[in-house]
Amino acid sequence: MVSIKENEFEALHTSIRNLVFDGQEVLEVIKVDKIDQPDENTYAKLKELSFHNGTIEVDVYSQLLDDAPDYARGFIGIAYRIKEDDSAFESFYIRPTNGRIDDPVRSNRAIQYFSYPNYTFDYFRERGITEFEGQADIGLAEWTRIKAVVKDQEADFYINDKHILHVAQMKLGKDARGQVGFFVDIGTRAYYRNLQVTLDD
Repeated sequence: MVSIKENEFEALHTSIRNLVFDGQEVLEVIKVDKIDQPDENTYAKLKELSFHNGTIEVDVYSQLLDDAPDYARGFIGIAYRIKEDDSAFESFYIRPTNGRIDDPVRSNRAIQYFSYPNYTFDYFRERGITEFEGQADIGLAEWTRIKAVVKDQEADFYINDKHILHVAQMKLGKDARGQVGFFVDIGTRAYYRNLQVTLDD
């Protein structure tokens, strides 16, 4: 298990703190800068870890902030292969409010892969690219296990041990390497616990 003590993390455009929630220590992450800009470098990243290939697993719990805008979806997830200067990274996150909604458009957008800075969800949607989104049985205010298995240019993502998305060609390429972080977006109070990172190289 990887420590989630706040002193092990660097907060970028976020606030972080440890607290006890649901009887267990968690790391709380809230976006504090770039407030109205989605899919930005807003995360808390581990200081002492370099990740290329391997597995990332973590439990996430999302709540909406009191001042969350109407379009907030409880965005919460992971960032990985984060460049040291925070100029590029890969990410997978979930939109819990879309998980069980009776709206086929939104329910097909419960999960998202994106690659910063160029391949955001806006980039994909403007071009009708739907292969990086999908359905998932998720909701607000419940613990969800996210797992990412990364190998060179490919990645497989799991929600609560169910395979949910395959990405055949991640946008930063097979040689990208960098830090691992907790990604959070607009209007979310994010809690993280039980982080495991397995390095394959």
